[in-house]
Amino acid sequence: MKQNKVVAVIDTHKEAELTVATLADNGFDINHISIIGKGYQSVEHATGFYNTGDRVKSWGKSGALWGGLWGALVGSGMFWIPTFGALVVAGPLVSALVGAIEGAVVTGSMTALGGALMSVGIPKDSVIKYEAAIKTDKYLVVMDLDEDEIERSKELLSKHDISFH
Repeated sequence: MKQNKVVAVIDTHKEAELTVATLADNGFDINHISIIGKGYQSVEHATGFYNTGDRVKSWGKSGALWGGLWGALVGSGMFWIPTFGALVVAGPLVSALVGAIEGAVVTGSMTALGGALMSVGIPKDSVIKYEAAIKTDKYLVVMDLDEDEIERSKELLSKHDISFH
């Protein structure tokens, strides 16, 4: 069955965490959910780190902020991306972002984040909108859903006033 990317733009960390928890509690596969947001601390001389195998259970000062998500989502990382600063990413999109950075997917005006989103099938016009959301301190919850899950996820999260794009 074909997988489709569905993206929710979330205003706050708390709402992003609620979105992931609501999806997981209602039977959506947590291994198909990613979250992206800005890191709130700066670490001297750190350019980022990532983990796509074992789960990261804490993250320095941001561990308290992101702790619940790190324990649930496989793969996580903090990346320093020009124009965005510190980005915190959890879920399967970590591999796509690492690939975009390591594989020099970045071309022209496309950022590493944009390259990663495009590499998983998100159209360029949508990528521009999502990059703008991240720049304004919003969060992205990216879901890889089967056709039959899309409508159910939208109905479920609309009850929590979360809109999809």
